Amino acid sequence: MIGSRRGNRAHAFIGMLACAGLLVLVPSALVAQAVPDYAAIVAAPDRSDADREIDKRRDPTKLLAFTGVRSGMKVLDMGAGGGYSTELIARAVAANGVVYGQNSADLGARAKERLEARMQTPAMKNVTALARPFDDPLPADVRGLDLITFFFFYHDTTYMEVDRAQMNRKLYAALKPGGLLVIADHSARPGDGTTVGKTLHRIEESVLRREVEAAGFRLVAEGDFLRHSEDARDSSVFRPTGPVDEFVLKFQKPN
Repeated sequence: MIGSRRGNRAHAFIGMLACAGLLVLVPSALVAQAVPDYAAIVAAPDRSDADREIDKRRDPTKLLAFTGVRSGMKVLDMGAGGGYSTELIARAVAANGVVYGQNSADLGARAKERLEARMQTPAMKNVTALARPFDDPLPADVRGLDLITFFFFYHDTTYMEVDRAQMNRKLYAALKPGGLLVIADHSARPGDGTTVGKTLHRIEESVLRREVEAAGFRLVAEGDFLRHSEDARDSSVFRPTGPVDEFVLKFQKPN
């Protein structure tokens, strides 16, 4: 009986040690999966006044939450422009994450200047700027991405020399199984398709969805937080008559 009790105590002690070990190991795993405080990221005091102006029309707290970006993720931001969204994503993935900000080599001088200045800030230390074509956005050795974001630029590829089918296949290949592609863009009227990309800077949502799904992606969520049903969608987003209707779509690469 005594031996049995000692054995039970020994097993209990070993169990406690095992639990203690798990307590050491679990937090590091949880850190990578923890949901960031997106509102605090947006409210960070070192963000620029210019970015805060953009916040007023982008609703970045909800947009970041919709992407599900987490600490430690490996992310590609397509059409990074001056780096507004790239910086927010970089803050969300934190120091243990990696972000690639892609732009075409012919990025406009103003956006290029803003991005170069932004790249010198501490918030961008985990960002790699890429000057590459949209239909070949990543070096061959960059794979296994957790997330790709494509904010308010997909429509521009409709009038650029971009093979969009190839672009979407490349994005699909770059993601790990289960990885996500989140696209936000300005909504065009039904029937407009890709014809108003250059004039109104809009794209028909259903057309974009078909193009992306043709590469193998599956639509898993839609965000309505940038919707404005009052928008007639017949004016340029740069000369709006009121709030611009915008859609946000989340696609997934199947496991």
